[in-house]
Amino acid sequence: MGFALALGALPKPLLQGRLSQVLDKLVEGVKNIAGCEPKYAEARRDAVRALTRICPTVGVASSGSCDHCICPDNVSTVFRALFAATRDYTTDSRGDIGVVVREAGMSGIEQLALLITNKDPELISPEITKEAICCLVQQSNEKIDRTRAVACSKLMTLIHSSLVVPHIPHHHELLQIFHKSVTSELNWAAPQSSFPLTIQLLRLPSYSYHTLLGVIVSVGGLTESTVRHSSASLLSYLKSVTGSSDTLDPFADTLLTLFRDHHKDTRVVLPLLKTLDLLLSNAVFDVYLTSEGHPFPGSLLTLVKDEIKKSRDAKKILASVNVFCDLLQFPAVRRSTLIQLMLLLCHAFPKVRKTTADQLYITLVTYDDILDAAVSDDVITVLSDTLW
Repeated sequence: MGFALALGALPKPLLQGRLSQVLDKLVEGVKNIAGCEPKYAEARRDAVRALTRICPTVGVASSGSCDHCICPDNVSTVFRALFAATRDYTTDSRGDIGVVVREAGMSGIEQLALLITNKDPELISPEITKEAICCLVQQSNEKIDRTRAVACSKLMTLIHSSLVVPHIPHHHELLQIFHKSVTSELNWAAPQSSFPLTIQLLRLPSYSYHTLLGVIVSVGGLTESTVRHSSASLLSYLKSVTGSSDTLDPFADTLLTLFRDHHKDTRVVLPLLKTLDLLLSNAVFDVYLTSEGHPFPGSLLTLVKDEIKKSRDAKKILASVNVFCDLLQFPAVRRSTLIQLMLLLCHAFPKVRKTTADQLYITLVTYDDILDAAVSDDVITVLSDTLW
């Protein structure tokens, strides 16, 4: 840990001619420290800090050498390491220890972007700018109050900077959403203040994926205030855009893409299932009830089935039960969904059997058109009287 910070404190004369070697080792350190446990988050944090400190020390020059300064040959490598730091979600007995790495990564993105914008903005490509803003957007919607405040602060600095950072997607729209008159005194750590603003990024195509990824983790989290305010903001936004399938389709497609990209990633999938239950139970996708042949219900059913296939994670399976019951509203997938629920009624875990029976009972009582009237009473009796 101390060695990484020592490299970051080296003066420019000692780094000249050796910069590539130093950067390579620090970039490797951001991902992992050789010979150390992968959960040694403090070491990765210090590698990020050292990487950030070296850049202003050696300076920026588009015509320089990669062994002497930040130049076209190494600027992408440094940024990619900082982006990787914002995706560090390592956990141990202390909880989410990767948070210190993510916060260091966000500070590094802000400082390096402003440094290069001031010295030689042509070094920043549109791809790098977009990914930098997307990293901050995702973190500005996640569940930890302190981290969300850091992300929002860095995001505000970049979009309002007098040194105009080049190639920021939808820069004009960002300035409208986060107007200085609104954000100057805002407490970003308070979920009731931050989510109503950051949720609006869902309507900007460049940021919708990362915004939704962050919001899902908040909606499916454990902190009551964060869950309440993030859920309310998400539902409020969706009710304003769900007039027809054409306006809802982009959101639904992003949701399915996110599900596919994080297949078997419990950190994302568990809160995603909780979010799906929230959306389906609040009639967000009811427009698809009358859209015959729309692929959303079938695609969602397939993804949830694949996610719990051969899974022994009781929390994930229990969360999927609610989604399956919600999908019974859709006639196109009703038969397939009922088959899946019958399988869960025979699951090895008693808790899964009991929860499935309870949720299916509630669903059948709520929606009396799911089963034929001739068998409905018998099914409800079996579900309520059996000791599952």
